[in-house]
Amino acid sequence: MAAPSPTTRHTAERSAEAPPAAATASAAWAARTGSDAVAQLGTRSTGLTGDEVTAHRASAGANAIPPHRANALAVLGRQFRNTVLLLLLGTAIVAGLLGDLTDAVIISVILLASIVLGFANEYAAERATARLQDSLTHSAVVVRDGTSVSVPVTDVVPGDIVELSLGCRVPADLRLLTVSGLSCDESMLSGESLPSDKSIAPVTGTAVSDLDSMAFMGTIVRAGSATGVAVATGEATEIGRLAAGLDRRMPETSFQLGLRRFSLLLVWVAVALVAIVLFTGVLLGRPFIESVLFALAIAVGVTPQLLPAVVNTSLAAGARRLAKHKVLVKRLVCIEDLGNIQVLITDKTGTLTIGSMTFEHGLDPAGADAPELVGLAARTVTDAGAGSGTTDALDAALVAAAGPVTGAAPGTPSSVLADLPFDHERRMASALVALSDGPTLITKGAPESVLARCVDVPSAAAAVAQRELDRGGRLIAVASKAMPGATALESGDESGLRLRGFLVFNDPPRAEARASLQRLSELGIRLVIATGDHPAVASEVARSLGMEVGTPLTGEQIDALDDRQLAAALDDSSIVARVSPEQKERVVSVLRAAGQTTGFLGDGVNDSLALHSADVGISVDTATDVAKDAADIVLLEKSLDVIADGVAEGRRIFANTLKYVFMAASGNFGNMISAAVASAFLPFLPMLPGQILLGNLLYDASQLTISSDRVDSTAVRAPAHWDIGAIGRFMLVFGPLSSIFDLATFALLTGAFHAGATQFRTGWFIESLVSQTLVVLVIRTRRYPFVRSRPGIALLAALLAVVAIAIALPYSPLGPVLGFETPDAGLLLAIAGVVVAYLVIADLAKFLFFREEGRRKPPHPRLGRLRRAIGPFAR
Repeated sequence: MAAPSPTTRHTAERSAEAPPAAATASAAWAARTGSDAVAQLGTRSTGLTGDEVTAHRASAGANAIPPHRANALAVLGRQFRNTVLLLLLGTAIVAGLLGDLTDAVIISVILLASIVLGFANEYAAERATARLQDSLTHSAVVVRDGTSVSVPVTDVVPGDIVELSLGCRVPADLRLLTVSGLSCDESMLSGESLPSDKSIAPVTGTAVSDLDSMAFMGTIVRAGSATGVAVATGEATEIGRLAAGLDRRMPETSFQLGLRRFSLLLVWVAVALVAIVLFTGVLLGRPFIESVLFALAIAVGVTPQLLPAVVNTSLAAGARRLAKHKVLVKRLVCIEDLGNIQVLITDKTGTLTIGSMTFEHGLDPAGADAPELVGLAARTVTDAGAGSGTTDALDAALVAAAGPVTGAAPGTPSSVLADLPFDHERRMASALVALSDGPTLITKGAPESVLARCVDVPSAAAAVAQRELDRGGRLIAVASKAMPGATALESGDESGLRLRGFLVFNDPPRAEARASLQRLSELGIRLVIATGDHPAVASEVARSLGMEVGTPLTGEQIDALDDRQLAAALDDSSIVARVSPEQKERVVSVLRAAGQTTGFLGDGVNDSLALHSADVGISVDTATDVAKDAADIVLLEKSLDVIADGVAEGRRIFANTLKYVFMAASGNFGNMISAAVASAFLPFLPMLPGQILLGNLLYDASQLTISSDRVDSTAVRAPAHWDIGAIGRFMLVFGPLSSIFDLATFALLTGAFHAGATQFRTGWFIESLVSQTLVVLVIRTRRYPFVRSRPGIALLAALLAVVAIAIALPYSPLGPVLGFETPDAGLLLAIAGVVVAYLVIADLAKFLFFREEGRRKPPHPRLGRLRRAIGPFAR
């Protein structure tokens, strides 16, 4: 259960035009002092008691915005917005009005079956997505009964004292009480691209962007820390007020775009065939209504009626399998994007390394041991960093190495007067500490950033730093200066420092990382490391894992290159180091512009921009809220092996979906060509509209098992994309090919067996349905001959069941009702011979077709990006 994601394109676009007016309640809270707000809400600095929390929750409800959930009526309504089903409905009505009750009943039954199957599968898919979303949780730190505790965001109530730190998502609308360098990204509310600096002074204003004493639900802490009292939760918040009017329909992805283009292709084919049939009927003097019914049946028949159901079934089944691989898909249609990844950009810590920093030693500027350095820096973290968002893995390692610090020994920090939290521009954190000899500024951060602010740096310092970097160590520089009489800090104070030395850490590579990199390489995925570390550290880790490093790029070098130059440089680099969030995003954008499908793995607030920009944003369930919200895929374990499993599974799912598209398009197209040709020279309709639709329904029903089919290993080795041109070419080859064997069946029926209308329809129904069903075994694999590839058990069983039904129907009591008569054994043997010949020729044609397609230059389509609407704060 989670709270609302602010990252909605609709909100940002809407607010970019004009800053939205703040609700009267928000403006009123902003104008009060913090102490007045605390008093009015009946709380205190020690927070609410357990009984008060219960009472407030009963009054305000859960802190959540109701998301779009699986709605049975809505899903059912969407079935009737399907053009194919509307054609079926129209055909049934026309048949009934003309007195053809048999066809009207048959078509109505088919219509009902299509609706039921489509509804069942789409509803199941939506419920599966909702369950996956619910498995992602967000938490907030609140003060209750005098103790800071982490609670689910949905448990925050008005009156709670909330603690904010770098990277967290504000869990409710807060009146700020204390602020330390707090800056929030409010772009989703205000439309402003720059973060908003916050203060505790009462303010008046009419726009959200004016209310600096407030922090709003769903916005992101970009810098600093704060505490605030929750004044509104759930739908009473600013984001809740806006969400009530949002259109939550998500923009289509490349997968959906491909489906839509495929459907459009079939519509044009259907229009052409209908025109030919109607024109032929008029020329032959057939009854106009009879020709219209037959033409409508052809239009419906050429379109796979259960395409949405088959796709949804395949995606939902794939999502369940991905969940077993510890991959949670936030939206089913992005599974195809996952399988299409060509370049994966990842951080280093915790992915290639064990993610557990170990403090090795402290060194003075000359390289001598300086054990006192760790105590100095660690005490700063314990006093100033706890609430400032600077307590990362390095700080944790410092604290563990220093152990408990007691008393105030000479030169040891005794209290922190002020602090400047870490940010990704300065790459430093500072604290003003009261020492025995007066206030002293202590700064720690990236060596190059700290050294640039130091004076009189010993000449040996640079060589000491480089030596440790070459060994693969992670380095933090520590500097200080006296600030007599100071009680506050500004960023300009971080100058004129004296270098105290370096802290050296180590994060060794993961034991399984080399094998994981090999798997990604076999999947055709190139890895690029994006890190805030020094390039020498990242290079050493990469080389130890067998990676080709190339020429590392730094953030400074990236800024000096234009997009064309950067694209060329990235071709020769597997490392981008010392990069800011904006530089990570630019790397992603440049790779995508070059036609490379790009995935980005990140778990911090500094990764959110790149996660949004990537074709596939990947995060982990332990990531910051903003990273999880920005991601399309969430991993339950931060491992490249898990990503490799997800990519392979994504490719299997898409391969099975394409199987259905290729088979249904070519098979239906061929049958309809045959029907159109036969209607031109036969004195009767070659098949009744109801029989055409029944055959389509039986075939499509068997394809609901396609998601469980085995996939050839060759289909997983490289990404596949929607290629409407290839689908069209396949349809133009295999549709007419199947029609040739249909025409051979027509010749047998009329020449050898002198079949009348009913026997003709019976014979062709059996031949067309059996051949279309069994050719699935040929087309489902690119191996030649097809018997070298074993189909899935469920698919094989479904295909054989349809074949059995096709043969048994004319012998059953339903036969006469459906317009069939019992065929003799000789006719069945002749049909069997035609089907076997068709399978043999189709297998050879398939081999030649895909060999020719393999010679074509592969397309490099740019995949569409997913944009997320309200969701992560959802009930």
